[in-house]
Formats: sequence, C-alpha cells, structure tokens
Amino acid sequence: MLTLSQLTLFSLASIVLIFTPGPDIIYVVTRGMAQGRRAALAATAGFALGNFVHTFFAVIGLSALIVSSATAFAIVRYAGALYLAWLGVRMIRSRSGLLPEGTAAGEMQCRSIFRQSIVANVMNPKVALFFLAFFPQFLDRARGGVPLQMLALGTTFVILTFFCFGVVALGAGSIGSWLHQRSSLGDRITRAAGCVLIGLGLRLAWPQR
Repeated sequence: MLTLSQLTLFSLASIVLIFTPGPDIIYVVTRGMAQGRRAALAATAGFALGNFVHTFFAVIGLSALIVSSATAFAIVRYAGALYLAWLGVRMIRSRSGLLPEGTAAGEMQCRSIFRQSIVANVMNPKVALFFLAFFPQFLDRARGGVPLQMLALGTTFVILTFFCFGVVALGAGSIGSWLHQRSSLGDRITRAAGCVLIGLGLRLAWPQR
C-alpha cells in the first residue's frame, strides 16, 4: 500500500491542481452564481464522485484505451462538449434563478444538477488523460497491489475535490445569492451562466495541439 509520505505529497499536489482554473471548477462557480449554494454543492458532489468512475476506468485500462485511440478520444470529447452546450442552452431558455429552499422542486433540481455533473465529468476525456498522467507518479510498484494503490489515490482525490470545490461552491453561491437580491440582475446572471456552459463545451470540443 501507499506510505504516508506518498499520500501527503499526492494530496498537496492534488490541492494545487484542483484549484487550478478548469472546466469543472468554472462549472461549479457558474452554478453557484446562477442558482445559489445548494446548486453549486450539488455540482461539487457530482464532479467529485465522477472521479470514482475515472479511477475505475484507469484501473481496468479503459482510460488508456480511450486516450490511445484518436477516434475514441474525439467521440467522447465531442459528446461531452455537446452535453455541456446542451446544459447551457437549457439554462438560458429556463432562466431559472436560485433554487427554492425546502421544497420538492428544489430537491429535484439539486438531484438533476448532481446527475448532470457526474455525466459532464465522466464524458470529459481530458480527466481520463489527467488520471493516467498524474496518478502513476505516486505509485510504488515495488510494494505491489497497484490497483489498490490507484483506488486509494482516487478516493483521496475524490475527498479533496469535494472539500476544495465545496469551498468554491459556498463562496460562489453566497455571491450569487447577493446578486439575485437585485431582481434586475437575476435573468442576466442566469443567461450569462448558460453562455459560460456553452463556452466550456466549445473549449472542450476545440482541437488542441
């Protein structure tokens, strides 16, 4: 199994990378600004748990297959891009504001955001590439049990993602709640959030050299 020093080094490096601006953290901020803290925390939980799927894929080798095949990588990338763009269009058309507290409708929206965030994370092949490039640096093959080591790293990364994104979600949600108190800004914020999600989809689809 992994040593304490390995886990400590992995955790420190992970925290730096988690807070690095990217599609996932921007998505959480967008949800918080547009729909409040509950929506942002639902997105946080979805993205964090989605990393368990990528951990499983990395262990069984599916991520390596996707990354090594240009066609498979492109298919997953474009599917993920379309999904993000679709979520953005839905947000613009619905113009939904802050999630209502203590209502069945609010709970349903939270669950929907949670599921959407898992799908958005799983359909981002760049996350699979990140896992394959980052995790092996902290594996000790001499100690054996590489799949268990990968699982330990993945679990640690999920926990760190939840807490780091959670801090961002609370901050973005508080700002969003304050902005929504000014009724003239509510629809503009939601439309802007939808445009951000569409932009994230375009960024994911855009070929990078």
